[in-house]
Order: sequence, then structure tokens, then C-alpha cells
Amino acid sequence: MKIESNTTTAAIVALERTSLERWNRGDVDGTLEHYAEDVTYFDPLVETRYDGRAKVATYFRDVFAGRINIPRYEMSNPQVIVGSDLAVLTYNLLNYVRGTDGSETAGTAWNSTQVYRRTNGQWSVVHVNWSFTRHPAAMQGLME
Repeated sequence: MKIESNTTTAAIVALERTSLERWNRGDVDGTLEHYAEDVTYFDPLVETRYDGRAKVATYFRDVFAGRINIPRYEMSNPQVIVGSDLAVLTYNLLNYVRGTDGSETAGTAWNSTQVYRRTNGQWSVVHVNWSFTRHPAAMQGLME
């Protein structure tokens, strides 16, 4: 695999941004539409890996649908490593949340890994891993 900065990289990052923009408005289907049927999924809120889009869809709809309202986000350090029909996107994400007084503050920082597979010319996500970036509980005592 190699790092590429071409149309494949731009297409993968654009797909991810489209997913994030819909997700941030509480529309989980914007993300699910990019997931392959056989997607595998990890995040810090789940105990085990979820296998398959149907399982992930149930989780997203039960926990997140209509409950997310993120006015803006910053995707930093995106990198796409591309193979013949696989691409691995990694990036850092910082979501901003709006307080009851209307002010905007930084929310939780995330690390994201999204593995895309190209089938019949279409890219879809086949593996997802979300983790906290320097989560305070994990860092307690390490940086003192």
C-alpha cells in the first residue's frame, strides 16, 4: 500500500465529510449509507465488535438518531493509504457543542480509522474504529 494524494484520496475524504455532516445533524443514515453489508465496527461505548450493517444500524438508531447536534467539527491530519481495492483513512476529529447559553465549546476529541473497499467502482466502509484522543481518565497519572 502507498500514501496517495490524488482523486482517490479526495473521494474518500469527501465521503467521510459527507457522513460527518449528516451525523452531526442527527442523521445516522448518512453514515450507514456508506457502510458495506459486512462492515465491522468498534467504538469506546460498545463492549464488543459489531458485525454487519444491520447490527450497527440498530445501535446507531437506538443510541444516536436524532440526538446529535454538533454545529461544527474539525477534521485534522487526514491520511489515506490506498491499495488496489482497499483504502485506509485515519484522522483526528474535534466536535464542537453548543451550550445552553449559545456559546460553543470543544467537545470530545476522537481518533478515527475507516477502512474502505472498492466494489464495482464504489467505495464503502468495511471497518470502523473510533477511540478517544488522550482521554483524561486514561491519562490520569501518566502526564503528572
